[in-house]
Amino acid sequence: MVDPQTLERFLNKHERIGLDSKILIYFLEGSPIFGNLSWKIFESIRTRTNHGICSTLSLLEILVGPYQNKNEGQVNKFYAILTTFPNLTWVDLTMEISDQGARLRSKYNLKTPDAILLATSLHSHTQGFISNDIRLKKVDDLDILTLQ
Repeated sequence: MVDPQTLERFLNKHERIGLDSKILIYFLEGSPIFGNLSWKIFESIRTRTNHGICSTLSLLEILVGPYQNKNEGQVNKFYAILTTFPNLTWVDLTMEISDQGARLRSKYNLKTPDAILLATSLHSHTQGFISNDIRLKKVDDLDILTLQ
């Protein structure tokens, strides 16, 4: 697991950071393993040290569990947190992002959701991307930090 000092250096190095869906889930659900690290990321975004960039695809991925569990309260809670969180921008899928995602998917043999999330970050001029998918480390178009 990445140590807090490495995370802090990464956050200090990159003003704008793209966030993988898992990072949002760890924060929202208070992951016992990655909750503290995700909290540090979101605290840095909240206090304006960083600006977080998320694809609306992440919202789809985040809401699957609550909908499967028929937990409308959790759906509403997640919406309330994510749509009002300071310095967190949601980016819709566009033709340009789709094209960039296809290029990334082709170049690095990525899964479509990963390619979309990374393309969203590139399109939004982020300098770094935080994930927990070690397979994304092969992408050299962005500085990628994995929590694991």
